[in-house]
Amino acid sequence: MEVEIRPHVGVGPFRFGMPFDEAMEIAPTLGRVSHRPGAERPPGKYVVNFDESAFQYVLSFPEGGTLTAVELWRFRDEAADIAVTFDGLDVFRTPGEELAEQLEARGHAVVYDDDLGIHALPELKLSFANNSSFEYPVDEEGDPLYFDYVLVSTEPVL
Repeated sequence: MEVEIRPHVGVGPFRFGMPFDEAMEIAPTLGRVSHRPGAERPPGKYVVNFDESAFQYVLSFPEGGTLTAVELWRFRDEAADIAVTFDGLDVFRTPGEELAEQLEARGHAVVYDDDLGIHALPELKLSFANNSSFEYPVDEEGDPLYFDYVLVSTEPVL
């Protein structure tokens, strides 16, 4: 499965501005949908959990009930048949530092925020981070090799 990140447009089958009901028609075809108790309707975040790979979409709907942000959490199964791409790059299988360098080489302004621990592309309202406590592959220094989280939003990311 390939999931394409399209800043200002959406992620995979989800489009920014998409009404909640339309998104909830698609979400169950991808995986199990969960939300916090009592949040059957917006505002809220709705998690689409994929099979045993543990890949997730987190869909954000504010009071107005249209999609404003999508968070993506990396799969835990390294053999998962999932490619999350942006600008032709696999964001969860390209080493994080290499991904940032390649994005800069393609003309994207990448800002690193040390306090938040994120690499952001502010003009695209897109950010990458290592936010999980899951034991993903690490480099020689023991740091996470890949990003495990992506936020694509209609709001500023920094």
